[in-house]
Amino acid sequence: MNLDKSTKRIAKRVKKGFQGYPQISLAYFGESVECATEVVVSFILEEGAAAQEQKFSSKGDARTDETIQTTLLKVIERADAKTVIAVSGVSSIT
Repeated sequence: MNLDKSTKRIAKRVKKGFQGYPQISLAYFGESVECATEVVVSFILEEGAAAQEQKFSSKGDARTDETIQTTLLKVIERADAKTVIAVSGVSSIT
C-alpha cells in the first residue's frame, strides 16, 4: 500500500473521534519537532485496562515512512480498533 493511502486511511479513523473500545493511540517522538524518528502505539482493550505499547523506529521521519505507516494501518485493522487517537505534533525524546 502506498504512503498516501495509508496516511489518509489512518486520518479518516482519527477524525471519527471516540467510538468505544478497543482503542489505539499513536504518538510520534523525535529529536526535533521537524522529524519524528519513533512512533509509540498504545492499545487499550477496554475501559480501565492497562495499555499495551509497541514502538517503531525509523532513521528518517516515521510520518513519511511507507513501511511504518502501512504497518500502523494493519495494526489498527487487525486489532479491530473502534477508536484511533493521534497525538498531534512530535514530542521530544527524553
